[in-house]
Amino acid sequence: MILSLTSTVRLHSGTLMPVVGLGVYQNYDARTSCLLAFKHGYRHIDSAQMYRNENAVGQAVKESGLKREEIFITTKCASRSHGYEKTLAGVDESLSKFGFEYIDLFLIHDPLSGPVKRMETYKALLECRDKGKIKSIGVSNYGVKHLEEIKQAGLEAPTVNQIELHPWCQQKEIVEYCEKNDIVVQAYCPIVRGEKWGHPALVELSKKHGRSEAQILIRWSLQKGYVPLPKSTHEERIVENAEVFGFELGSEDMGILDALDEGSQGAISWNPVNAA
Repeated sequence: MILSLTSTVRLHSGTLMPVVGLGVYQNYDARTSCLLAFKHGYRHIDSAQMYRNENAVGQAVKESGLKREEIFITTKCASRSHGYEKTLAGVDESLSKFGFEYIDLFLIHDPLSGPVKRMETYKALLECRDKGKIKSIGVSNYGVKHLEEIKQAGLEAPTVNQIELHPWCQQKEIVEYCEKNDIVVQAYCPIVRGEKWGHPALVELSKKHGRSEAQILIRWSLQKGYVPLPKSTHEERIVENAEVFGFELGSEDMGILDALDEGSQGAISWNPVNAA
């Protein structure tokens, strides 16, 4: 598997998405982190309306000196902003806050608003995509049931499903469904927020490869075919999290990590994939 920070995956919309992104969750002044990420080669930022930092991300893009089309930006609408009219207004509001003419990927942040509003929201995003305001649409925290709703409605599949993913929470049923239906899987919490540092398996693989435990986990995500979105506000960690392309985990290494799955008990975030 030969990859680099500039490697991309093609979504079924035709859009190219970089294989690693910087998450800016709870980073209310994300400008500095984004500028550091751009400096060190990142071209993919994962934001959301509820993170309250779309303004800061947009400012960083402007200050970076990079062309808008060189950077892939994701944002999301949470359940309190679901519904047809609210979604249309929310897309325009996000565009205004970013200061962009388009958003690369717009996700439904969660399925918590229920089946009617979920579908209204999805249809509104499709309309915004058709008007050129969004390049690709997707979902986040969707279980198989929620993805099947879209399929049964005769609508095109989302390009992406962003879910919590790491060796302790592998969500295999959802991942398998996505792979069968050409839905790219993004991994949030790929380094488990540092909560597993010192775990014997990570310590062993870190020593074996001369890499940090975070790099081992991000590499696992990449080799599973996911798009990891590690989060950090510190330059040294931003750099470290991107230096995952000069080594490869062997099949035995991958097996050690694969064996750590704890199912839903391994989740460390909200993970609302079983919402009604």
